[in-house]
Amino acid sequence: MLVSLLFLALLAFITTVSAAFGITTSSASYVIDAGSANPLVVTISRASCDITSIKYRGTEVQYQSTGSHIGSGLGTATVSATIINSQYAKVTCVTSTLTHYYVVQSGGSTVWMATYITAEPTVGELRYIARLNNAVYPTSYPFGDASTTKDGTAIEGSDIFSVSGQTRSKFYSSQRFIDDGVHCVEGNDAHACFLTPQYESSSGGPFFRDIDANNGGAYTSLTFYMNSGHVQTESYRMGLHGPYALTFSRSGIPAALKVSDTAFFASLGIKGYVAASGRGFVKGTVSGAGTGERVVHWYNANAQYWVKAASSGAFTSPAMKPGTYTQVLYQVELKVASTSVSVSAGATVTKDIASTATSRNTIWTIGAWDGQPTGFRNAANQLRMHPSDSRMSSWSPGTYTVGSSALSAFPMALWKSVNNGQKIAFTLTSAQTGAATLRIGTTLSFAGARPQAIVNSWTGPAPAAPTKIDSRGVTRGAYRGYGEVYDVSIPSGTLVAGSNTITINVVSGSDGDTYLSPNIIFDAIELFK
Repeated sequence: MLVSLLFLALLAFITTVSAAFGITTSSASYVIDAGSANPLVVTISRASCDITSIKYRGTEVQYQSTGSHIGSGLGTATVSATIINSQYAKVTCVTSTLTHYYVVQSGGSTVWMATYITAEPTVGELRYIARLNNAVYPTSYPFGDASTTKDGTAIEGSDIFSVSGQTRSKFYSSQRFIDDGVHCVEGNDAHACFLTPQYESSSGGPFFRDIDANNGGAYTSLTFYMNSGHVQTESYRMGLHGPYALTFSRSGIPAALKVSDTAFFASLGIKGYVAASGRGFVKGTVSGAGTGERVVHWYNANAQYWVKAASSGAFTSPAMKPGTYTQVLYQVELKVASTSVSVSAGATVTKDIASTATSRNTIWTIGAWDGQPTGFRNAANQLRMHPSDSRMSSWSPGTYTVGSSALSAFPMALWKSVNNGQKIAFTLTSAQTGAATLRIGTTLSFAGARPQAIVNSWTGPAPAAPTKIDSRGVTRGAYRGYGEVYDVSIPSGTLVAGSNTITINVVSGSDGDTYLSPNIIFDAIELFK
């Protein structure tokens, strides 16, 4: 009996001892053993650059029918492998317009990656999708089952599903780039996470969001989106995307990475990588943008960066590539100032920025000017639910009474075919009558929608169609587009002392069915002199 127990103990010890770090080459694959205490062994196809196997602590966590890959798979690529400084296993995959890198560090539990492009992939989006074993990783972090569609019935396209009246979609896993340092799929004592220290060459700015995870039944996908056509408001950037990291752990969620954590890439021969010594900084102070979150954003055709200002207004940028940038200040998500700044390698430039918003003689405001629909009816649910979800409140327009109605009585979105004709009732004194301006702020428009106001018996002009975004919006959890603001000049004699009513209608040159009909999402509505 004692011999048996000793044998079992020895066997358990042997199975936990890691193999030697290195690359094993066959005609079909490169097999990288990280040589780590929690064993990580990754197999990469020499023909396609797909990851075909990931064994973590002895368990196969890679879906076996389809590989993990850049885009929808490169198909074919020139794939090579090397060991650098006896510490890093590097696999390089080259096509005519793309170079993708895998890096595994000796003793680690992470597959580091970077992707260099000279043209947008033919599939029209740049992403890395890890297709993982959904028995090991059935759900996602941090938003749970909002993106689990495996048991659902499709209700919109092939990507939004209903599960017993509750809706699910891969889109409902998204979070703002500025907040997205870590996103994961998880199960019992198992996590696989993408760590994204910055979105330097991505598109869309700090508040863009995209798909992070989805359990669709056959496998669970964990995705790092660098760009896509999902409510895209900016041209795609070429060059190096990353570094980014696919990391594996047991019970804990890994901490977000700092850009400095990727400094070792400088020694790996990565095309387009700019080391810290080749970068510069911008520092300064923001002012006049309220007391809420204040974000400073820098962008040009090659790169984008952002930072949240401190409560004092002070800010220091991330390490930036040299160049001239547009510097923008946001009051939460509302653009309130813009300037220009030039960055040089090895230098820090000071560039303060102040809100250029002007004061107005405001009579009333519905909502807050912050670039978000926060507080409006159903806004708290919209990021994770379809408008038809049973957990949503009614979208009926009704009448909002200024001074007595809660903000949640006003719907966050107005559809041409669902709830057109939202009314606003308010009372004015004789001193508040006369010519005025009604300002309607929107965050996103779909299918050419824009608001037209009827003030008492006077019908305001229909605005010109906004710039079209060729993507669904509110139904897939998006609320941020170009952020159009419409000013309606109300002529003298229209507003009266006593009771007044404004009706807001969605107008558009196109029609649609229910929630895919033309629609707008509100930021705020204001009446001022």
